[in-house]
Amino acid sequence: MKTDFRIPPQLPSGSAVRALLVLAVLGHLGCRSEPEQEPEAGTPPHIMAADAVEAGRYLAIVAGCNDCHTAGYLQQEGRIPEDEWLAGSAMGWRGPWGTTYATNLRLRVQEVSEDEWVRTLHTRTARPPMPWMNVNRMSERDARALYRYIRALGPKGEPMPAPVPPGQEPATPYLSLMPQNLPQP
Repeated sequence: MKTDFRIPPQLPSGSAVRALLVLAVLGHLGCRSEPEQEPEAGTPPHIMAADAVEAGRYLAIVAGCNDCHTAGYLQQEGRIPEDEWLAGSAMGWRGPWGTTYATNLRLRVQEVSEDEWVRTLHTRTARPPMPWMNVNRMSERDARALYRYIRALGPKGEPMPAPVPPGQEPATPYLSLMPQNLPQP
């Protein structure tokens, strides 16, 4: 349902009238002006949203998941339809570790339970450029929200290529992350 909340032309345009209309609209939408309740002591930080899927969508965006796991996302400055998100990318990331590829997360979440996903996000270490050291710190609530969002997208695409060991030339396009001009020890 789309609602148009324009101020009718017959009403004065003063700031008091506009403020009242904004409050009425927010009330209509179910927004509350009360502050969020303080989390219980010891509760890990987490995203708050209308539901877990929306929290997961937000996380996928701000955590940069699409940057690698969505083909063309960086090159198109994020202007990729959401139904294409997180299906992996055959653009390799080449460095001293060899060449790695961003997993098709939409297929991956079909293969594992939510609990297995959370365990993986909290314990995995793997080759760069995946920032596992950061992902390992994600709250359980956020890890579950991310899983639910990716599951909600549904399966799409194909598995990505296997990693290529150091010294072997990848058959796919790749970005080089080889350090250059390092200081000598």
